[in-house]
Amino acid sequence: MSKVIDVTFPGGLRVDAKIGETLIPTDQPVAAGGDDSAPQPFELFLASLATCAGVYALSFCRSRQVDTEGMTLTMSCDFDPEVKRYTRMKFHLKLPEGFPEKHKESVIRSMDLCTVKKHIVNAPEFEITADYE
Repeated sequence: MSKVIDVTFPGGLRVDAKIGETLIPTDQPVAAGGDDSAPQPFELFLASLATCAGVYALSFCRSRQVDTEGMTLTMSCDFDPEVKRYTRMKFHLKLPEGFPEKHKESVIRSMDLCTVKKHIVNAPEFEITADYE
């Protein structure tokens, strides 16, 4: 099964992706020549890691009828200027008041199942081509 994402170039440094009926705009910051009208693609990548972990934590809690009011997730990224990339992603789940202690390690394990993270740990093969239509 394949997933198709169509990308368009609507002007300036905007690059938009369409997945099904959902349009995801991206742009570059003003300092890089863009209009800063939308997140940068890499920011969306980072957000996909954080929100994926959040989905797994939320699903875990919902399946056990654990109240999530007040629960938050923070992802911090350590950047190594020598290799010019992030070398560590740290996720911190702030548990809501009354969260059952017996579920603490399990909710952490559930977040570790994030599909986006799995695609980084077990990277897919990349194939890039170009031609005239």
